[in-house]
Amino acid sequence: MAVIATGNHPKALWPGVYSWFGAKYAEHGAEWRELFDIKSSAKNYEELVQQTGFGLAPVKPEGSSTQYDFHSQGYIARGKHVAYSLGYIVTREELADNLYKEVSMRRAGSLAFSMSQTRENVGANIYNRVVNSTYTGGDGVSLGSTAHPSLGGNQSNILSTAADLSEASLEDLGIQIMNAVDPKGLKISLTPQCLVVPTALVYDAERILKSQLRSGSADNDVNALRTLGTIPKVVVNHYLTDTDQWFIRTNAPDGLCWFDREAVQFSKDTDFDTDNAKAKGYMRFIPFWGDWRGLYSSAGA
Repeated sequence: MAVIATGNHPKALWPGVYSWFGAKYAEHGAEWRELFDIKSSAKNYEELVQQTGFGLAPVKPEGSSTQYDFHSQGYIARGKHVAYSLGYIVTREELADNLYKEVSMRRAGSLAFSMSQTRENVGANIYNRVVNSTYTGGDGVSLGSTAHPSLGGNQSNILSTAADLSEASLEDLGIQIMNAVDPKGLKISLTPQCLVVPTALVYDAERILKSQLRSGSADNDVNALRTLGTIPKVVVNHYLTDTDQWFIRTNAPDGLCWFDREAVQFSKDTDFDTDNAKAKGYMRFIPFWGDWRGLYSSAGA
């Protein structure tokens, strides 16, 4: 068991230290909120159940009977809440002999930082593992796949030929989104909400989407992505691990969802036998996806 004792901060027992650094830095905002639709939860797990609609209406010859279609349940995506907890223990002697109040005070801040970083990494990993076949959704394949099974045949939410972020690749994925269909193969109005990129691509993304004319071209052509407002905004995420993989979030309902079961809670206590002071943080949540149409991506070249 890790216990913070007088030996962990020996300099804190002596005067003369001008400052303590390394345990407190400015942190990024809550970037995970841009990656998911945030929802509350009051159960042990949450399920997102696909429902299939009807197909096209066929021609009805004179005097013949109407044909009937079925409306049924599809695949089930279940997310079971996961608990995360971290704490620290400080001896009575360390608290009493520590001459620098800021050292003690920063421990609580460090714990809060660790809890928020955990949320960021867990959320970003949904994106980092988008084509990892070990992590599958309700339809039995990874979030990013060329073979999402449906009643109308396999469907794709990734570029068939992986491409780096560019004007052309964004247009290709944008066209793929515009051609999206429901499980029965009927056209649906799917639109991009944001472009999600790692830090390595943020400047390229800004140039491609916000240039008045076509980026990186001598042609005097308009930037169609900008004039059409194809992608409303760029979201940079510092926790994406692939430097050339990029994503487009769409307006598909029940796509990427974040269910909060218990918000971060901090508590403290003192052990009766040892007089050691204890502090801990606890939270429970689950990010997962229902409709894979909520995210389109390219693995980069």
